[in-house]
Amino acid sequence: MPAPTAIRQKPEDAVPAVNTIKDEDDEILIDALSTTTSVAPTITDNATDVSTAPSSVVQGSMELDLDGRPRFGSAAEQRIRVKSQSRRVPVPPHRMTPLKNAWPKIYPPLVEHLKLQVRMNIRTKTVELRTCKQTEDTGAIQKGADFIKAFTLGFDVDDAIALLRLDDLYIESFEVKDVKTLQGDHLARAIGRIAGKDGKTKFAIENATRTRIVLADSKIHILGGFANIRMARESVVSLILGSPPGKVYGNLRIVASRLKESF
Repeated sequence: MPAPTAIRQKPEDAVPAVNTIKDEDDEILIDALSTTTSVAPTITDNATDVSTAPSSVVQGSMELDLDGRPRFGSAAEQRIRVKSQSRRVPVPPHRMTPLKNAWPKIYPPLVEHLKLQVRMNIRTKTVELRTCKQTEDTGAIQKGADFIKAFTLGFDVDDAIALLRLDDLYIESFEVKDVKTLQGDHLARAIGRIAGKDGKTKFAIENATRTRIVLADSKIHILGGFANIRMARESVVSLILGSPPGKVYGNLRIVASRLKESF
């Protein structure tokens, strides 16, 4: 063991060790430089590709813009596919003859306007409706069924067609016994008060409330808007309960003036 005051000599293999470390560092630096220089062209190539890329990129079946957001076409160009449906509307026996006579005026709106397939089945006494490839409106079959139903209840064809062209029209039906239990001559007099002489009272209610009313024995059907049906129903109920027609006329004048002011 050498003395503590002895001069320490450097080992011979210490110097090459430093050189090897430097060589390793140099090799590492060279590798890093080589990697950066090899990556740089790819970045520039990508940049040139992005600059020359179109404004939208198609990935799979979805079209994307540069920000990655999907691009959709206009809703008008996309045709809505209507589910295949069929509907049967029963026709009462006493309405089969009017249906046959008015059939040339009934089926054109269903076929041309709603694009439905329709036929009259005489054996089963029904009107059959069905959607097809040309049908565009999803609620077409329901509108067609309401149109046929309105005609079977007794409404005129021209009045029932309004159900096809307007969305805020409804049909409300009720009976005289729903308001007051009447039998015999009392029921006949109540129906007579609603109709009036030569239908004068019924026409007055229709013109004042802008509705259409059908009197089928003891059943009453009203066609119109929601608010108009309510006003017409109130007038009919007043006549059933025994109010004199003169008082009902006075109320109708007030209703008509209010409708004119609203429009």
